[in-house]
Amino acid sequence: MSPDTRAQTRHRELAEELRAHAHAYYVLDAPALTDAEYDRLFRELLELEAAHPALVTPESPTQRVGAEPAEGFEKVKRAVRMYSLDNVYDAEELREFDRRVREGLGPDAAPRYVAEPKIDGASIECRYEDGRLVQASTRGDGSVGEDVTSNLRTVMSLPLRIADRRPLTVRGEVYIHGADLDAVNAQRATRGEALFANPRNAAAGSLRLLDPRMTAERPLRVAFYDLVEDYFPSHLAMLAHLAEQRLPTHRQERALDGVEAILAFIEEFDVLRHTLAYETDGIVLKVDALAQRRALGFTARFPRWATAWKYAAESKETVLRDILVDVGRTGALTPVAVLDPVQLSGTTVSRASLHNLDLIAERDVRVGDTVVVQKAGEIIPQVLRVVPERRPEGALPWAPPTHCPVCGTPVERAEGEAVLRCPNPACKGRLKAGLHYFTRRSAMDVDRIGPSLIEQLVEGEHVRDLADLFALESRTLLGLERVGEKTAEALAASLEDAKASRPLDRLLTGLGIPLVGSVGATLVAEHVGSLERLLGADPSVLEDELAEIHGIGAKMAASIVAFLQNATQRAMLEKMRALGVRATQPRRETKEGPLTGSSFCVTGTFDRKRDVIHAQIEAAGGEVHKSVRKGTTYLLAGANVGKKKTEAAVKRGARVIDEAAFEALLRGEALPEPEDAAPREAAESA
Repeated sequence: MSPDTRAQTRHRELAEELRAHAHAYYVLDAPALTDAEYDRLFRELLELEAAHPALVTPESPTQRVGAEPAEGFEKVKRAVRMYSLDNVYDAEELREFDRRVREGLGPDAAPRYVAEPKIDGASIECRYEDGRLVQASTRGDGSVGEDVTSNLRTVMSLPLRIADRRPLTVRGEVYIHGADLDAVNAQRATRGEALFANPRNAAAGSLRLLDPRMTAERPLRVAFYDLVEDYFPSHLAMLAHLAEQRLPTHRQERALDGVEAILAFIEEFDVLRHTLAYETDGIVLKVDALAQRRALGFTARFPRWATAWKYAAESKETVLRDILVDVGRTGALTPVAVLDPVQLSGTTVSRASLHNLDLIAERDVRVGDTVVVQKAGEIIPQVLRVVPERRPEGALPWAPPTHCPVCGTPVERAEGEAVLRCPNPACKGRLKAGLHYFTRRSAMDVDRIGPSLIEQLVEGEHVRDLADLFALESRTLLGLERVGEKTAEALAASLEDAKASRPLDRLLTGLGIPLVGSVGATLVAEHVGSLERLLGADPSVLEDELAEIHGIGAKMAASIVAFLQNATQRAMLEKMRALGVRATQPRRETKEGPLTGSSFCVTGTFDRKRDVIHAQIEAAGGEVHKSVRKGTTYLLAGANVGKKKTEAAVKRGARVIDEAAFEALLRGEALPEPEDAAPREAAESA
């Protein structure tokens, strides 16, 4: 054997041995070597690669130390959206989730669930091709994330190469053990750096460091829980395959049948979770069979086949020192409690929501009170209740403001509302909140704009409405506090990118039109196609057209048209267009299938939810109409549909069918001609 062949063989042996030991240490928590023995093998590999540079590959264990710092993160557009999870907090809500699942699957369904720990970290997606890690990205807004491949390559528990050569897109959580976080914070304290509040913040912050060499110093881990590709019949089979590929999983999954078994596991895991090395605030429940998942589908935000059980939030007592008022983008005034700082669920809480005037009056909250604070959903701090026996003498009831705390305009309270509002559209408080909403990731996604910069832009009157953002110049930005040349250039580039490439639905979402969320914004954008066409549309025609679209309806259509006819909003949108905001919307690709070219209106009562039927229609290439109109092909009529409704549909040219006929169409079968086809055609031609 030649020296080069011996070196190649030894390199392969060392690399495989080091990968196996890293998997045992970081994934299985069962190290087979001492640290000294591992270091000896690692040094041997380094020396071998130094003597034979041609042996170095991107997958070598020596290549995890991190690449050179990056200028920024590239955007990654996902082929399959990463959804959020809905939550349940008690047995009643869990039973309601199970009822919806069974209703969606049919009366004879017996879904099996899989329970998994909900790890407190940062969501990621990793893509493998031909067995090699080619890309890793953050969750982002679910559809678009950031490329953090260089950073993820430094995570020791993540294999850079796997045996499966098929395309694999795996999703999971990057996290950090509690003991490891304590060690990191101890080091940061000695260097005078700010401490991480909790493991989630540490993981998310480490993922987005521009210098991968710094990420390599953080003791990050990863656990995968999902596979995008549909290779396996069940979730359990998928998890088993990931483990076979040495892709780290949580190894805590449990198959459960029925709500009572789930509730028993919830109790059991509530004890177990406090012994785990990582933080978890709940468990995730998923339908195991992938065929059943496909039948259930998704809402606009969540999968219908999964939910997260959240354990009761931690609560603590503290003293309320003041009540301030925040002004929102719609003018709503929200009271906020200023508290003595208290540690809650891993973070320091010094402010908490009081929601509205009625809540303050109902709970008789006063300045100086000792209050019980908790985090709603482990995220938003809120005042739960007052401890009346600890109230100081002389504490007076809180008097709500009569004028806007920002602009001084007298506030208004609509009949039946618990919210005070500032009616002044030019209020700087409203503008600041609107800018924050407009530039967020799920809207126009403008980097480098935070509360401090928004404050300076508004108070300095550089920005008087949302459109003025796109008129900002580098010299203006450079004149602001703590804005250097690189920040100014990056912000200017981000604004140019937003002008040129953000689709119309993101713009409409950011505008905050009443009643219009992200789903409605997408439906409107797909109908009109561009900002220019939206502004040029006849208001009455547009309102009628939008009202007919399934998912919009009359109220949302009226709200959109009212927004467009408001002189101030209209001028702002015209200014955006003049400043180069393109805001076009690509047409949604029509799926090809047995229903391509057909449109359906669904009415009446069915064994399954209408949303499930709508999803089946769209998945098969068909179109859903909110009501029968010109061009509607079929009226799918369930039980309890009146004769007048079906006769009206026939007059408009729609054919009335039942569920059996619908199922036949889904199978690609042609329906027999109705008996009255010839007479009706003759009548129509006459």
